[in-house]
Amino acid sequence: MRKRIEGKVALLSVYNKRGITDFATELVGLGWTLVSSGGTAKALTEAGLPVTDVAELVGGGAILGHRVVTLSREVHAGLLARHGVPEDEKEMAELLLPFIDLVCVDMYPLEDEIARAEATEESVIEKTDIGGPTMLSAAAKARRIVICDPADRTKVIAWLEDGEPDREEFLRMLAAKADYTVSLYRGLSAMFHGGDRYVVLGGTKKLECKYGENGYQKPAYLYSRNTDDPLALDKFQLVAGTAPSYNNLCDLDRLLQTLTHINAAMTLADSRGTWKIAVVAKHGNACGAAVSWRRKESIKKMVEGDPLAIFGGLVICNFHFEAEDAELLLTHKMPKGKRRLLDGLIVPSITEEAVEMLERKGDKCRILFNPTLLTSLTEKAVESLDRRSRFRYVRGGFLVQPNYTFVPLLSDPRLEKVGRQATSHQEMAMLLAKAVCDTSNSNTITLAKIHHYGSRVDAVTYHLIGNGVGQQARVHGANLAIERARTAGHNLRGAVAASDSFFPETDGPEVLAKAGIRAIFGTSGSVRDKEVKAFCRKNRVKLYLIPDSVGRGFFGH
Repeated sequence: MRKRIEGKVALLSVYNKRGITDFATELVGLGWTLVSSGGTAKALTEAGLPVTDVAELVGGGAILGHRVVTLSREVHAGLLARHGVPEDEKEMAELLLPFIDLVCVDMYPLEDEIARAEATEESVIEKTDIGGPTMLSAAAKARRIVICDPADRTKVIAWLEDGEPDREEFLRMLAAKADYTVSLYRGLSAMFHGGDRYVVLGGTKKLECKYGENGYQKPAYLYSRNTDDPLALDKFQLVAGTAPSYNNLCDLDRLLQTLTHINAAMTLADSRGTWKIAVVAKHGNACGAAVSWRRKESIKKMVEGDPLAIFGGLVICNFHFEAEDAELLLTHKMPKGKRRLLDGLIVPSITEEAVEMLERKGDKCRILFNPTLLTSLTEKAVESLDRRSRFRYVRGGFLVQPNYTFVPLLSDPRLEKVGRQATSHQEMAMLLAKAVCDTSNSNTITLAKIHHYGSRVDAVTYHLIGNGVGQQARVHGANLAIERARTAGHNLRGAVAASDSFFPETDGPEVLAKAGIRAIFGTSGSVRDKEVKAFCRKNRVKLYLIPDSVGRGFFGH
């Protein structure tokens, strides 16, 4: 005959045992009775905690090779029976079954199994948990204390010790998390077995923005997919200023694309040290960018890219920021006594003095930091690229595509070099231009230049001087880039250019050549390729071409 289990009952069943004995000890101290089975019961028993085996509820131990343990009507009666309903309470008493008021459950690591290169349909099925999701769903429905996230264990203990304030809301939030967690878990299985037929998206709200792109677009939020990506937007911490706006977050996402592409291309070409990179974006596109071995030179040349457009821009750097850097950012190329206004700065670390210097009235200059911004780019240049699929809402659904991961390699056998070999400095400048070009709204032509700040061969900065973004004809992009460069006061003689796709006519290269451009990085695949190559040879313009199917850089189409 079944023995009645007395007291408040907590059912603990976890795959990852880390911290479970500490949690169970706290529960016992609060007068709870523990019910468990298998490895969890063993861990609790070895810790000297009193545990009731699930077998005492269900009339038998695990069966079918431990595939069926908690999947029983007795366990789910304990989870679903309604407190305060006389019929339920009477029936539970007659069956000698306890109400189970707390469930702490995790699930087999299905995502890890799916990610394994050796994963098979059979191995994924074997690692697909049924009992865990079922218990979480039942506990969520019945508004039990349901814990699916180890981080919530300490919150639950504190809540119990505090007398269970705001009980309904607290349990509702735990139930919502459990339902969300189960839905994602089941979605993993659906996507694996269904191939590309199904996509399940999920996210946790991390930030509420004041509004979206425009004031009337309310509400607006940042949701996190809770990845292990150290450069995910929710991993950036606010040091000063108001919370980032929706537009700030869009710009930050684009800045990360541009910064990581610049770093990957430059590091693959020259890995002697850590490139100091500074980029400023306005409305999603870089209007200033510079790469140097010295952070001072990178800041100066980034600012000089387009001193007008940088006003109100968002700046990102991959180096520690100090007071002298802040002073340079705020005053370089400004009239005496005037200071530049910026919307924000993103850095790996920053001194308090620099923060104070950058602060604006109304806290309008947001300063964010992420230490891995330095370490990720230093140690894993190519790996720091965002490789997860990108989603784009369209009316009635969404589009999905792989991320932007093309990085030009100068030794790539597919790279055709037309005319004379470019100098090493020209090649590096073209790599910078291509990285900016490929992460700006297409169609784009981007101009860059080389600046020597000393007599040493490596005393050089490569910097953006004109970005002709979002044009519907490639020659318009060339004209716009030249206009932007000249308006900013740049001498184009000896500059280089990059195109995010091929030239359909010779008009684009002609405009660039007349302006003084001496090297172009583009793609091949146009029916006019022969004419474009012939023009560049005749006019002594060095032309580097990668097949369009390999290196086209359309972005934000």
